[in-house]
Amino acid sequence: MTSLPSSAGGFPARRPRRLRASAPLRRLVAETRLHPADLVLPVFVREGLDAPRDITSLPGVRQHSRGSLVALAREAVDAGVGGIMVFGVPAVRDATGSGIDDPDGILNVALADLAEAVGDRTVLMADLCLDEFTDHGHCGVLDDRGRVDNDATLERYASAALAQAAAGVHLLGTSGMMDGQVGVVRRTLDEAGRQDTGIVAYAAKYASAFYGPFREAVESTLTGDRTTYQQDPAGARESLLEVSLDVEEGADMVMVKPALPYLDVLRQVADASPVPVAAYQVSGEYAMVAAAAANGWIDRDRAVMESLLSIRRAGADVVLTYSALDVARALQG
Repeated sequence: MTSLPSSAGGFPARRPRRLRASAPLRRLVAETRLHPADLVLPVFVREGLDAPRDITSLPGVRQHSRGSLVALAREAVDAGVGGIMVFGVPAVRDATGSGIDDPDGILNVALADLAEAVGDRTVLMADLCLDEFTDHGHCGVLDDRGRVDNDATLERYASAALAQAAAGVHLLGTSGMMDGQVGVVRRTLDEAGRQDTGIVAYAAKYASAFYGPFREAVESTLTGDRTTYQQDPAGARESLLEVSLDVEEGADMVMVKPALPYLDVLRQVADASPVPVAAYQVSGEYAMVAAAAANGWIDRDRAVMESLLSIRRAGADVVLTYSALDVARALQG
């Protein structure tokens, strides 16, 4: 066996392990960090509830009443979570999703509650999409052949944007993947004197299998799929086109969704985007970790932290995650 040169002789000259020798050293030189302010907590508010209701496929996540949502928001703000993304679950749905722009609809009254309770202490976001409000479960209105009508849907988004802005939202999440949605919403807001209301464009939103638990959370009525408007998982270049178009149309932030299966896309978007980049660690990503941990197969806390670090390392400035409150508390520590 060939003997190795002694360290005195210069081998090995570089010893990277020195900076891994202790937790303080690793912390000192960490290239990527998590901070509670980087995180956004997605929440669900359900019309007609008087107490929170568990979501079976999302352990630890609940549908909230208006009162319990305010309480949760206060906890998140106190823990330093950077923002809250609100999804409304109405009791009644129709073909045009009329509940989304109803000032008395569950999403808008809940937004007003939150704006009053914590609106000066956090970033209040809302989902600007029809799927939770339509009886067919699609993200837009349908034409007489049952196809999603892009331009008719834009009219609904414009109306919803005004309603949510009036309720006190800071950032609107244009998640429907309709062509021109950012431009229509931006123009509508500006013409109404709502120049300060921002837009988070879901620029790269894929037709993914990882949304499954979310559909339980919002009691989705969807049959079929959304492949004619959400992106094909086989593509990446299209995401850069979508980002470019959304920024041109006035997006203040762009998003990649889901996160972990599309870290390559996230990296490309982060390298190209002139505006901040968000990524959504979606329900299926959260549920897989929770299920594996419940079976004793992985350490849940470590897996959550590692997954969020990977999303930040790939270039996300902001991460939407159902683990936001737990992680923020852990980081405060």
